[in-house]
Amino acid sequence: MSLFEWLVAKRSLSSTKKKIKTTCLQVPDGLWVKCDKCGLLMYYKALNKNFKVCPQCGHHFPTSSQDRIQHILDINSWLPINVNLASTDPLGFCDQKRYGRRLQDMRSKTGLYDAVQTGLGTIEGTQIALGIMDFRFMGGSMGSVVGEKLTRLIEVATEKHLPVIILCASGGARMQEGMLSLMQMAKVSSALYKHQAKGLLYVPILTSPTTGGVTASFAMLGDIIIAEPNALIAFAGRRVIEQTIREDLPDNFQTSEYLFKHGFIDLIVPRTNLKVMLSQILSLYSIPCK
Repeated sequence: MSLFEWLVAKRSLSSTKKKIKTTCLQVPDGLWVKCDKCGLLMYYKALNKNFKVCPQCGHHFPTSSQDRIQHILDINSWLPINVNLASTDPLGFCDQKRYGRRLQDMRSKTGLYDAVQTGLGTIEGTQIALGIMDFRFMGGSMGSVVGEKLTRLIEVATEKHLPVIILCASGGARMQEGMLSLMQMAKVSSALYKHQAKGLLYVPILTSPTTGGVTASFAMLGDIIIAEPNALIAFAGRRVIEQTIREDLPDNFQTSEYLFKHGFIDLIVPRTNLKVMLSQILSLYSIPCK
C-alpha cells in the first residue's frame, strides 16, 4: 500500500468513527430506566405499560396524579372539580426563597395548581368521587388548598351519595402555611364524619410516602384502608420516635407490610391490581343488605 492510499484509508476510518460517535450522542435520554431495587434495565414504554411497576421485583416507581387517573378510572370518565383553586402566601413566608415564588415554580414544573387533583369518575361503570395527591408538588404537602379541595370533594360526594376514594402521597402539613395547614386535618376529618353518617363508603389508598398530618387524619379514617406494597407510612421520622421513646425500632416498622401485620391497614394491593380490587369493593358495597 502506498503512502497516499494509507492516508486516504486512515482519513476514511476517522470519518466513520466520528459518524458513529455523533449517532450515539443523538440517542435521547430517558429511553431506558433502571430499577432502584433489583437493577433491571427497562424500556420506559414497557415500564409505563406496567403502571410503573418493575416486572421483575414488583418495585413501585413514583408516578404522577395524571397517570393514576388513567390507571384507575374508566377511559374519558374523569370530570375534575375545583381545578383553579390555588394557594396564596398568607404568612409572607420566606426561607431560601419566598413561598409565593415556590408556588409559581411548582405550577410551572408540574402543570398543577396545587398538590391534589379532585373530581368525579367511574370505575367499571360505578361513579365515585376521587382525590389524588401528587408528591411532585412540594412533596404532596397539605396546605389550605389541599384541605379545601378534599373537603369540597367529600361534600359533593355526600350530596350525591357517592363513595370517596383518596390516594394519599404526602410529606405532611405544609410548614409555609403554619396553623392554616394544621387546621386542614380537622376540616377534612369533619367532612368525612358527615359522609360516614350517611352510610357512604370511604377508601383511602396509602402510597409511598404517606406521612405527617395526612397520616394523622384522613389517611387512617377509611372504612377499608388500602396500601401499596413497601410503602412508607408514618407520622414522625424514625429518629424522632426513637429519641422520644428511647428504644430501637424494627427496620421495617414504617412499611405497609408491618402495619398490615399489626392491624393498621386492611389490604396491600399492587398498583397493577388496584382497579380490579376497587371494582370488587364497590360492587360488594353496592349489594343491598337483606
